[in-house]
Amino acid sequence: MRLARVRRNGADTLAIAGAAAGGAVRVVPAGSRLPTAPVTPDELAALAAAAPHLPEADPAEFTFLPPVRAPGKIVAIGLNYAEHAAEGGLDVPAEPVVFAKFPSALIAHGETVEWDPAVTAQVDYEAELAVVIGSPARHVSERDALGHVLGYTCLNDVSARDLQRADGQWVRAKSLDTFCPMGPWLVTADEVPDPQDLAVRCRVSGELRQDASTADMIFSVRTLIARLSRAFTLRPGDVIATGTPPGVGMASTPPRLLRDGDTVEVDIEGIGTLRNTCRETA
Repeated sequence: MRLARVRRNGADTLAIAGAAAGGAVRVVPAGSRLPTAPVTPDELAALAAAAPHLPEADPAEFTFLPPVRAPGKIVAIGLNYAEHAAEGGLDVPAEPVVFAKFPSALIAHGETVEWDPAVTAQVDYEAELAVVIGSPARHVSERDALGHVLGYTCLNDVSARDLQRADGQWVRAKSLDTFCPMGPWLVTADEVPDPQDLAVRCRVSGELRQDASTADMIFSVRTLIARLSRAFTLRPGDVIATGTPPGVGMASTPPRLLRDGDTVEVDIEGIGTLRNTCRETA
C-alpha cells in the first residue's frame, strides 16, 4: 500500500494508492478519524480493508505533506556507498557513520529548498532511500530488523558543503531549514520484498547525476537497524536516511552544486519520485 499525508480543500488527510486502492488514488474523507502518526499495524489493516470503498481523488486536487508528521529522530548514514566515499577521497568506513538531521528541516514533495547565500554558497543534493520505523526496536538482530519497518520513502539529504568543512561535523550543514525533502509516498514494507534491490537516481534540472542501486550499500538496511538499535531505541516514526550513492555535485570537477531555479528529482524504483525546486533567498 502507498500512503501519503496530503492537504485537500484546506484539511489534512490521507491518500492511498496502489493495489489496495484498486489502482486509483483514494482519500480518507474530511472529518473522518485519521490514524495515528505513524500508522500502527492494526490501522494499516483497517486502511487496506477500507481503501476500495474510499472516494477517488485527482492528485492535482491536493498538496503533499511530509509522509511522517513529526519524526522523533532523523538518523542519517554517511559514506554508505563505497564509490561515494571514494569520490570524496575518504576511506570506506568499518562501522556506519551516523549523524542526525533536525526534524525542523523537513519539507514535502513540491516544496522549495531555500538557502541564504550569506549562510552557505555550496548547496548539494544527495538522493537516498529512507526507512520509516513502525515498531520499537532495541537490541534487535539483523534477522528480525526488517520486521520493525513500517515502510520506505524518498529523501534528499541536502547538504551545505562549506558548513561541513567549517564545522568539522555535519549537523548544521545538514539541518538548515528545508534541507530534508521527503516523500511523496510512503510504500509499506510488505510491498518492498528486498530493500537492497532498488535503483536510486537523481536528476538536477533534467540531467542525470546519480544512478546506482541499493545493492551497493556497504551496510544494508537490516544491518543499519540492528547496529543503531544497539545504541538507542528506534521508535515508531523515526526515519533512517540510508546514505547516498556516487555522483554528488561537490565531487565533480568543477563542482556542480545546486543553483537558484534548479529542480531536483530523487527517483527510487518502486517507491516514487520526490521533486523540489531550489531558491536562493537573497
